[in-house]
This record gives sequence, structure tokens and C-alpha cells, in this order.
Amino acid sequence: MRLLVVEDDTDLATVLVQGLREEEFAVDHAIDGLDGLHRARSGEHDLVVLDMMLPELDGSEVLTRLRAAGSSIPVIILTARDGVMDKVAGLREGADDYMAKPFSFEELLARIRAVLRRFHGQSRNDITWDKLRMDLDGRRVFWDGTEIVLSRREFQIMEALLLQQDRVLSRTLIIEHAYDESFDFDSNVIDSHIAKLRRKLKLVAGSPIIETVRRVGYRIPNPPA
Repeated sequence: MRLLVVEDDTDLATVLVQGLREEEFAVDHAIDGLDGLHRARSGEHDLVVLDMMLPELDGSEVLTRLRAAGSSIPVIILTARDGVMDKVAGLREGADDYMAKPFSFEELLARIRAVLRRFHGQSRNDITWDKLRMDLDGRRVFWDGTEIVLSRREFQIMEALLLQQDRVLSRTLIIEHAYDESFDFDSNVIDSHIAKLRRKLKLVAGSPIIETVRRVGYRIPNPPA
């Protein structure tokens, strides 16, 4: 999953970005509201963590413009404004959740995962495909109870493909899901990760599961009936 943190406090943003990356999210950072709005509109992110008191354009306006433009990207407000009416206003403007500072990182992480789960229509924080189970909290993958040890990037690519089963994802779409803006877009690293991932899957499942659609990208088809 790729997140966007819109926060002008650079010390707090550094802690957030580092903490979320350690939890294996790809994370980008915007330091003001205008930049945050532009990035949130790009369609490259799965969720936005949004401060309210921002330079250039405050968080309330960022959220209002996003929703007015028809964007359904999940947004969690993270702000020092902790009044009841502030929370009510934020939720009415289209936020999916609201947290006041100071906050617990563990709670924020749990809320991020819960909002993403709801957005993707999951009742639990795992994804299944035939005998395969992906534990999104534990960042582990199993086939019929046997763990498949994946690297961080392999896990993120697998997650992207499983969340959109039977849809062909181009390399660009996979990059947008699994990598932040520091990624070298001229690299062939996606093909390399896919090849390693398919070998690991074939060892336990007897099939690479991931299909190559020539000149288009990759997909995981719907599971066998």
C-alpha cells in the first residue's frame, strides 16, 4: 500500500514516514496543502494522513476539494484540533477517520489498516486466494499453512495483485502501489521481483499463480472454483 502524509511539522512527518515505512508501507510526504491536494489527486496513493493546520491551503479545504472532485481516496485527519465540533466537521467534510494530537502511533497504524480494510471491502485484515492467505497485519503469506517467506517488495507486489484479482496491472500501476516517489522508474526491478515471487509460489503451490499478459502487465486470476 502507498500512503501520503500531508504534514508541515517536519519532525513529526519524519517520525510518521519512517514508522510507516518500517511497517512496509510505501510513503510520500507533502509539506503544505496545495502540494498535498495535487498529490492526493494523482491517483497514486491508497490513503492520505492529513493535518488540518497547513500552509498554503488548510486541511479542511484540501478535503473539501478532493471530495468535490469525486475522489474517494480514504483520508484520516491527524490534527491538534480536538474539539467535538472539529471532529464532526471533519467527518462531515468526508474524512474516513479523525485522530487528535498527541496520538499513539500504534493506534494510528490500527486505524489506517481498518480504513483500508473497509475501503477494499474486507471483513478481516487478510486476503485469501484458494489455499493462499496473506496476513496484512503480520506481513506474512501462507499456502495451506506453509509460510512463504517474501521480501518487503515481493509482499507489496503480491498485495497489489491480490487486491485486484483478475485485473491486469501494468508495471506503472504496480509501481504506484508498492513504491514511493524515490523509485527509479527506468529500472526493470518489477520484472525481477515478479520472477522471484513466481518461483517462491510455484515451490509450495505447484503453480506460479501470477500470469503474464504480454506487453500489458501481470495479474492473478480469480481462484479456481
